[in-house]
Amino acid sequence: MLAHSPADILVELEEVVAAGPPERCVRILSGIVRLLAATSDRQQELLVNVVDGILLRLTRGVGASALIHLSNALAELSPAPRATLRQLASHEDPDVAYPILLKSQALSMDDLEAVAASCSERHQLAIAGRDRIEAAVVEALVKRGGRAVCLALIANPGARFSNTAYALLVVSCAADDAITKAVALRPGTPDVVVRKLLSASPAKAPARSDAFAAPPAPSPEPAPAPLKRPCSADYASARPEIVALNRLGKLNDSSVNRFAIRGETANLFTALSVLSGAPIEIVEHVMTDDDCEGLVMACRASRLNWQTTLAILSNRSGARLSFTQRERAQHIFESVLLSTSQWTVRWGEIAAGASTSDQAQRRRKTGSNR
Repeated sequence: MLAHSPADILVELEEVVAAGPPERCVRILSGIVRLLAATSDRQQELLVNVVDGILLRLTRGVGASALIHLSNALAELSPAPRATLRQLASHEDPDVAYPILLKSQALSMDDLEAVAASCSERHQLAIAGRDRIEAAVVEALVKRGGRAVCLALIANPGARFSNTAYALLVVSCAADDAITKAVALRPGTPDVVVRKLLSASPAKAPARSDAFAAPPAPSPEPAPAPLKRPCSADYASARPEIVALNRLGKLNDSSVNRFAIRGETANLFTALSVLSGAPIEIVEHVMTDDDCEGLVMACRASRLNWQTTLAILSNRSGARLSFTQRERAQHIFESVLLSTSQWTVRWGEIAAGASTSDQAQRRRKTGSNR
């Protein structure tokens, strides 16, 4: 018959630990969990200290299914038996550890750091899913965890990222576009981190956390890279990311500058269209027009600065701008009003020019097919 008072349970526990079969250990574990759950907070705090050592010994004599049940029950308790919690949290079977790591508020930050540094990816993913994760634990997970762990942390709004954690992520981002995108789109990511991400070369990643000391300056003379006109599939792939960046306020000079320098044409054309409010056909027209005036107006309408505009101009044709071309482009950029450039790009002469150019192209295609 199951004992009901704390004294009776403790006596039976000692007997079971000494010579009891596994089935009886399971029964006693269930009894003590019910007892802990039924007591008041003050009584529970006193009781967990009494039964912790015995519980710890009992867990060594039962199977995984009983430990999973115990883990689920203890994960909801606070206070809870600390030594037992730590053993369950670091158990080699992730199914046993998962509920404790995901939910228990009784685990200390040191406990979580220890598991993050020494246990499997399943253990780390459980910690990455907690409602709140302190910065030190996040750092431990980023250092030891793989790609899936990093992505889970970035997606968790309750994870607190330190400068060190961001610096470690930047190193990972150099070879992983998915992590780059996730960090850039994460609400709360500091602007200096986003700029560092978007300006980093995929072939060369920063190796030190002090890389965040100052934002990177756009190169006034980037190496030219000819732009190839995107197809409709390229635009369909690029648009969701561009719209998301714009919604978060992160579609700016840093991101557009990166698109231009890396030759990411679909992203660049779509970004100019979203920022300026002009149809994509107009953006395509000004990007391929021999005269730079339309493109300068489109950049001005997009509220981009001169350095970003220069990067776009320098990388669109594969040939560097001459001194005269650069001087003329800068004069247009500095003299035209924002409102004038916006109207011109959306409704004025550039739109008419794009329409005329498209009609001419269609006529040439029609003639060549005859």
